[in-house]
Amino acid sequence: MAEKNYYEILGVDKKASEADIKKAYRKLVRQYHPDVSDDPNADAKMGEINNAYETLKDAEKRQQYDMMLENPFAGAGFGQGGFARGGMGGQAPNMSAEDIDEILRQFGGGMGGGRAGRAGFGQAGGGFRFDDLFSSFGGSGGMGGAGFGGPTNSKGEDQHAELSVDLSASYHGDTQKITLNLPVQTAQGREYQSKTIEVKIPKGIAEGQQIRLAKQGLPSAYGGEAGDLYLKIKFAHADNIRVEGKDVFQTVDIAPWEAALGGAITVNTPAGKVSVNVPKNSRSGSNLRLKGKGIPAKAAGDLFLTLNIVLPPTDTDAQKVAWQTLKAQFADFVPTR
Repeated sequence: MAEKNYYEILGVDKKASEADIKKAYRKLVRQYHPDVSDDPNADAKMGEINNAYETLKDAEKRQQYDMMLENPFAGAGFGQGGFARGGMGGQAPNMSAEDIDEILRQFGGGMGGGRAGRAGFGQAGGGFRFDDLFSSFGGSGGMGGAGFGGPTNSKGEDQHAELSVDLSASYHGDTQKITLNLPVQTAQGREYQSKTIEVKIPKGIAEGQQIRLAKQGLPSAYGGEAGDLYLKIKFAHADNIRVEGKDVFQTVDIAPWEAALGGAITVNTPAGKVSVNVPKNSRSGSNLRLKGKGIPAKAAGDLFLTLNIVLPPTDTDAQKVAWQTLKAQFADFVPTR
């Protein structure tokens, strides 16, 4: 029995563009997929459609097929059992999850809850729940109806989340536990199982960098390995600290006499306790630069201590007298305004 023309199967002209072929294929999938079609021959039709698309979407295979159409005796590889059908069977071509989602989103039993969004992990760990993209199709049964199985060993989808870590972890490294709630298919249907894993925070990591956890993403819908989980680092720190790249800025309160007379002070920083000398006649907003005390790296950042002069209280009579005495001592002093 003669093979049907692949262009005729997809309903496109021989000069159709790649985009036209893809558009035609998607239209036919929505029409003949066994999960939505009442046609008793839907399985067979999907097999023909898949085989045609698998050949015509590939430039090299399409060129060979066109040559075979012009000279049928040169196309032995294209017949029944040839590369088009022998390699694909009744399966769907190797399409991305985005392609499959777009095609099937109009189906009654489509992608269920849709894609899992971004999530965050607090400093204490917390839970992260993935929505199973393929829950409507069963655990490992591919895409549901016979004749439209998914690509063999297709990897599960990667997931992305934000992980909040203390700034000190970048200075010293750390290990943090997080809990993942992963979808699994059981005899009772889809369930979520909790799994706690340890995440190693490497010394010198910068805010915005990602940590990759292999095979901790969504399970594969087709029996392949799970996707990966990418954790984007966000620093948690006190309000008097800000981070710019590898540099760290910290506001430090000092007394008026420390600013006026200068001297050594001890400061708790993300790098630990440090002793610094405050120059005499320092002003609020002045920066003390501690070279190499920022976030560690081959080219370590710097730590900038921004001085903030804090006045003592004037709640008691004795305190008021002290300020009056100071005022008398500097009667001729008029600050620049």
